[in-house]
Amino acid sequence: MSTYRQLRQEQEKYIIGPYGTLSASSKGRPVPEPEDEVRTCFQRDVDRVTHSKAFRRLRHKTQVFLRPEGDHYRTRLTHTLEVARIARTIARALALNEDLTEAISLGHDLGHTPFGHAGERALRDLTGSFHHYEQSLRVVDKLEKDGRGLNLCQETRMGILNHTTGQPRDTLEADVVRLADHIAYLNHDLDDAQRAGIVRPEDVPEIIRTRVGTRNSQRINAMVTDAIRSSGQGEITLSPAMSQAYTAFEQFMYDAVYRNPTAKGEESKVKGILAPIMEYFVRHPDKLPPEYQAIAGQEGAQTAVTDYVSGMTDSFAIYTFENLFIPASWSVR
Repeated sequence: MSTYRQLRQEQEKYIIGPYGTLSASSKGRPVPEPEDEVRTCFQRDVDRVTHSKAFRRLRHKTQVFLRPEGDHYRTRLTHTLEVARIARTIARALALNEDLTEAISLGHDLGHTPFGHAGERALRDLTGSFHHYEQSLRVVDKLEKDGRGLNLCQETRMGILNHTTGQPRDTLEADVVRLADHIAYLNHDLDDAQRAGIVRPEDVPEIIRTRVGTRNSQRINAMVTDAIRSSGQGEITLSPAMSQAYTAFEQFMYDAVYRNPTAKGEESKVKGILAPIMEYFVRHPDKLPPEYQAIAGQEGAQTAVTDYVSGMTDSFAIYTFENLFIPASWSVR
């Protein structure tokens, strides 16, 4: 009698097209293990990422705006969920593997630092080399589950590693996540910037307003629809007209938002928080939590401290800084 997983694998042969990735054809996991009775290997990856500690911490990590006042600004978790939904829509329309697409999407930012890209730049300056996509792979390979890692499929791992870089991706599902990541962050960062009053609707270049749209949902729908219509024959792409609008969109966001003096003005404070924390724990690795002390013994204090600090949420980084460097108030009677 066939298991539920085997039945699903048979169904995939009919619903996944010639350019998609069949779960039965996966290159496997770093450490071989028995198959699940119910779930395909990629479905298991989705569950492993969703139940990880690093995934839960994304809720308290900044996307762009540092410690924004208000309940409706994006966090790294909401960004990840938006990427997953956009990517699954594209993958389904193109007859790709939705489960692999979702697994890559949910894991693609697990290695992001506190304080968004400002934190990543600060850690890169402090360590000489830090990239969140490399750290995301380290999280799923090494740091989760008390050093055992999540043992994800090769296709999921490489999709996480190469979702940002120009490196070739092994699967079209990974290409979909890369595009979905760009669609998501450009649009929701613009939405947040308008909510914050940094950008006015009339500031948005005409090419974006006319070719992509004037509302968040309209813009996302236009880009997703264009990607579905323009992709095919083993390629994920946008039409020439939409690609031109996308380039203008990206340039506008860097000029108006990501390099905006209001946003950039807080970045020196981020480094001012993370640098002394890093220095303290490099000098006192015995003060690290036990799992990071073990890493320090195996790979050196710098690596262990980078793992520890990059995994912090915004609020925990501030708490750690205050606990280490701000004098506590005395109770005088």
